[in-house]
Amino acid sequence: MTCSDNSTCTGTYNYGDPVTLTAEPDWGFSLKSWAGCKGSTTDKTSCKITVAKDSTVTAKFKAAAARKGGAKVSTTEKLLLDSGNSFGFKLFKEIVKSETDNNIFISPLSISMALGMTYNGADGTTQQEMQTTLELNGLTLQQANESYRSLTTLLSSLDPKVKFTLANSIWYRQGFPVEDEFISLNRDYFNAQVSALDFGDPGAPDTINAWVNDKTKGKVPTIVDPPIDAKTVMFLINAIYFKGDWALKFKEAATKDDLFTLTDGTQKTTGMMNQEKEFKYFEDTDFQAVDLPYGNGDFSMTVLLPQQGKDINSLIAGLNQENWDLWTKQLFTNEVDLYMPKFTLTYEKSLKDILISLGMGTAFDPLQANFTKMYVEDGVNRAYISEVKHKTFVEVNEEGTEAAAVTSVEVGVTSAMPSKLMKVNRPFLFVIRENSSGTILFIGKIMDPS
Repeated sequence: MTCSDNSTCTGTYNYGDPVTLTAEPDWGFSLKSWAGCKGSTTDKTSCKITVAKDSTVTAKFKAAAARKGGAKVSTTEKLLLDSGNSFGFKLFKEIVKSETDNNIFISPLSISMALGMTYNGADGTTQQEMQTTLELNGLTLQQANESYRSLTTLLSSLDPKVKFTLANSIWYRQGFPVEDEFISLNRDYFNAQVSALDFGDPGAPDTINAWVNDKTKGKVPTIVDPPIDAKTVMFLINAIYFKGDWALKFKEAATKDDLFTLTDGTQKTTGMMNQEKEFKYFEDTDFQAVDLPYGNGDFSMTVLLPQQGKDINSLIAGLNQENWDLWTKQLFTNEVDLYMPKFTLTYEKSLKDILISLGMGTAFDPLQANFTKMYVEDGVNRAYISEVKHKTFVEVNEEGTEAAAVTSVEVGVTSAMPSKLMKVNRPFLFVIRENSSGTILFIGKIMDPS
């Protein structure tokens, strides 16, 4: 069927032809009328007819309610989105190098946000290295800040059926001379809650952790270990919480114990969900991919399963923005008999060595780091990043997905179609993403779901 202006579709068919028309979500239109329509779906997005005689049939569409997050992003915002995804792929691949056989789950968005706040305090070589590592080349500081703010607004107001919250906070030691401009930038562009705290008080870690626990709905209860080091002067923290029900839920009765094959050939029993429905799907000689939408379809999980005999870490090695765009553009609706394991995972990682290996070494060097835009210089203290800690949680079951992430940047001072079968029964990669902007929220690798 030929469509014009995404509002009218016409096609000429022979007697008895079955015709199905589906309004794609990104059209922004829903089915209004189609003569002879039978079996229209409740959401008015598709309709099936059998042509009664040789004729031209026409489908007309009306504009659906405007999608809050569907507005096109600006060129500058697109640069930040691509930068964030590129940074996430780069970071994920670096972690995989040291954890080839482990489950991994990170939030590039959370890490980028926490480091983005810190970036406002950097200068000189430190700022330049952070810019390159975060893939922010081509963006001024002002453009980066404005884009972070726009992205937060976009993601937080998309789908009423999906719970997504993103929160930022800065906690600094009472008496530490923080620059007013640094605080203002992070309040204005990151909506950061800023608090001075007596780090010497034994209850200070509990205060910060209570904020983290609240923002992640208890899924990441702590990020700061007591006692706080005497040299620590600041924590810059991002927290993300996500809870989305599948648009097409799995039936619990269909979940059966099945075998999952590990990379060494051994097998473990795991709860394997199953449903045969229409999903967006792609496959080539290297892997299969299926896209599972949440809620209204603004967010989805994309699962990539290496073909039999292919290695998951080889697939991960090919992750970059160019390939990701190519793969996701080839996802088309197909009938898929999907087997998918249930799993729950908690993950924790110090990112200090990873970020140093990616080119951000000066920021961690007590003698070379330059964060003079963060605090008032006194000729004695020199601030540097002493640690970047990342914690995550994810649970995937028949209902949907619940996930959370926290990133803490700790600052110290030197002194002070035909049916396809996809059985995810071996290590796989998965990505939770927002579709209108292309933002990658989480990336994971499951080696053992049990």
